[in-house]
Order: sequence, then C-alpha cells, then structure tokens
Amino acid sequence: MSATTSTTRRVAIVQLASPDSESQAERIERVEGLLRQHTGVDLFVLPELWSAGYFAFDRYEELAETFDGPTVSMARRVARELGSAIHLGSFIERGADGALHNTAVLVDTHGDIAQTYRKIHVFGYQSLESRLLAPGATLSVVDSPLGAIGSTTCYDLRFPGLWQELSTRGAEVVVVPAAWPAARREHWCLLTQARAVEHQLWILACNACGAQGDVQLGGFSRVVDPAGRVVAECGDGEEVLIVDIDPERVGEVRSEFPVIADRLSAADYAALSTHPAVDA
Repeated sequence: MSATTSTTRRVAIVQLASPDSESQAERIERVEGLLRQHTGVDLFVLPELWSAGYFAFDRYEELAETFDGPTVSMARRVARELGSAIHLGSFIERGADGALHNTAVLVDTHGDIAQTYRKIHVFGYQSLESRLLAPGATLSVVDSPLGAIGSTTCYDLRFPGLWQELSTRGAEVVVVPAAWPAARREHWCLLTQARAVEHQLWILACNACGAQGDVQLGGFSRVVDPAGRVVAECGDGEEVLIVDIDPERVGEVRSEFPVIADRLSAADYAALSTHPAVDA
C-alpha cells in the first residue's frame, strides 16, 4: 500500500459474508467495529444487502428499514466520527408507500446522505428479488472527493445502456455493490473490466462472499482503473482491501484515447437508418 499524495484518494473495499447464523443486529455491530479499525480512508465501500443477507427472501419484509433504520444510521454515525465517506452498499428500503427497494446509499464525511440509488434492474433468475422488490426510476451522479460518482447495483453490470447514461451524465467513478454468486464469477470479472474500458472510469466493485443458504457468493471484489486494469482484487473470503486511486487518471485516459469524445448519443444511435448503405 503506497502513501497517498495530494491527488490520490484512499478507498477501502469491505468484502463481507452474511452467514445465516448471524442476526442483522449482530452483523451491523460487527461491521461497525470493522470500519472503526481503519482510519485515513476517504471512502469505504460495502456489498449489496449485506445487513439483511441478499438471499434471505423469506425475511425481506421483516428486515426492511427506512433511512432512519439501523443500517443507514450506523453508516452516518461512523462516517461523521471517522471523517470518511461510506458507500454502504445497499439495504432493503421500505418506501413511504410501503414498497420495498434494493437501495444503495452514499454517506459523505459529515454523515449526511449524499446520494441514493434504488436498483433499476431487479434480478429474477433463480432469485425472488424481482417479485419482492420494486425497481427504481432515478439515476444520479454527484460530486465526491474521488470525482463525479455514480451508483449501480450487481445485475446492473449487464445493461450497457445504463452505463452509457452514467458516463454521459459525467460519472468518473462508479460503485458496484453486489451479491454475485461464485457460479458466475467469470462474468463478474469480465463485466467489471468491460465497463471500465467502455466508459473510461474507475470501477469500485464490492461483492459479498461466503455462503447464504445453499448459494456460495463469489467474492473477488476489485478496483479497476479507467484503462481496464485491475489494480487490486480480493480473494473469496472476508477482506478489507485498501487501495489508493488517482482521480486524475480518468482525464488522462480519456485525453489519450478519446472513446467518450467519439461516442454518439443513445438518440443518435437509435436514429441510424435500418437500410444498408449502397454506393451509387
């Protein structure tokens, strides 16, 4: 781990297990203690639905929270006391209308909520998420010490249109909390690098690990730079991965190889003729 410079920012990728034997309250307390062991971090990143456990489908109603609940409250308290931003991954949010969402939250260094993102592509393959949780309908990019930052969640990796819109809106860093199974780990590795290359931005991808029920989570959380290089990666167990990243790398890569500048808008692509060009 190199020392930070005036431009580098320190990120802690917190790869977690959510064992069935551990209660939600016990896990939140454990993770709070884990975060407090690390000082001098600019941004912590946690996995998808770690406090409830992604595969605890039969308990989603019971484990759902509001933004005043224990998961977000812990992150806000720790962020304020450590002076570190925390992307808490996501939690099961109960909206004002009673609907449940898979909601990612970024908390700033003052303990204030800087960004929320309700997962747009809820997952239905061998999963009850799409039946139990309502999809989101908003997408934002906000300023952060690491640059303009956007949030996606797990399955969103597979939808390039969403990613084009994020980079069009100015994203320079995208956080990807996930509960990606080990059975499809190759896809996880491929897509995290592909999205970085396509959009020339930092990918901070934090996956869950360990077993939940009969599913083994994939781990291999990783940080990918704007040129698609994996600069650091976890194994398949619990781990806190500390990485120093340079936000200026985005501008360097985009200037050297101008993919973003050369890209058409989604509307321009949709307007292309369906008829093949024919020379006169």
